[in-house]
Amino acid sequence: MKIVIIGGTGLIGSKTANRLRKQGHEVIAAAPNTGVNTITGEGLAGALAGASVVIDLANSPSFEDKAVLEFFETSGRNLAAAEKAAGVKHHIALSIIGTERLPESGYMRAKVAQEKIVRSAGIPYTIIHSTQFMEFLGGIAQAGTVGDTTRLSTGFLQPIASDDVADFVTDAALAVPMNGVIEISGPERARLCDFVARYLKAMGDTRKVVADPEALYFGTKLEDGSLVSDNNPRLGHISFEEWFATSARK
Repeated sequence: MKIVIIGGTGLIGSKTANRLRKQGHEVIAAAPNTGVNTITGEGLAGALAGASVVIDLANSPSFEDKAVLEFFETSGRNLAAAEKAAGVKHHIALSIIGTERLPESGYMRAKVAQEKIVRSAGIPYTIIHSTQFMEFLGGIAQAGTVGDTTRLSTGFLQPIASDDVADFVTDAALAVPMNGVIEISGPERARLCDFVARYLKAMGDTRKVVADPEALYFGTKLEDGSLVSDNNPRLGHISFEEWFATSARK
């Protein structure tokens, strides 16, 4: 089966591509650096010719509100049109748990817009809502840092390792379309500030973490349940300790 991965050279895309190739599938890792651009349309028709499944893992190069919305809307519409022309039978989009609960975040609004395009395109689909990746704990820490202090939200986090995400995306690619949402999550829940404090301590980073319920998470305030799911998500098996031991310093 031919499977096209948009964003196929990125963190999740490269791992998903490896998994699918090992199972004997033809995988096209589509990205601007491989000659496929969902914004301009360059190379899109050729990449999708004969494809049964398209996995959209692309991310905006800018998180500025207007730019990120334009990216996901333009990319989503171009993909939908190209997939219809190519006769694609299953579209998979990776999104975020909590998109609809954080309307003050421009990035979350853009992901909601992307999902609306997927649902209305007329192509069988599966949307995967994921919790934050463990690989982004360092970036979360940096976003809240001023001097030697990191001020972070007390909202809950249940981060998932990218290897678990790739496993779930691979499973979805080989399953029938849900025409709905799958939620995936890491195995352990704790407050965002506490998870990041564990990460920094394990890294030998001496920054002081301050728990602040008013601290913004990429521009928006979190409630306790903003970034987690209580709707029986599918749980990854890789713990923070296992992930840190094998992946954190790479």
